[in-house]
Amino acid sequence: MYEQLARIGVSNMALDQLEAFLKKMQSEPALKNEVIASSTADDVARIALKLGFEFSGDELLRMSGKKVGRVTVLKNDIPGEYN
Repeated sequence: MYEQLARIGVSNMALDQLEAFLKKMQSEPALKNEVIASSTADDVARIALKLGFEFSGDELLRMSGKKVGRVTVLKNDIPGEYN
């Protein structure tokens, strides 16, 4: 899995941080609700950083469609969003 993610630009360190953050999110409903209510991947990355987890919004977006533990990372397409 690490090799596949390295090809799409996600480092091992970022993956470890993402996995740890997603595990914490699974066990804390308030955190999960905050993440779900976030507008952008950068917002999610900022929430994670406040809790000591370090990954970028871009790295999170590159994980879209991938399963990490019991969580599948999905990008929300918001109408009117410009990429």
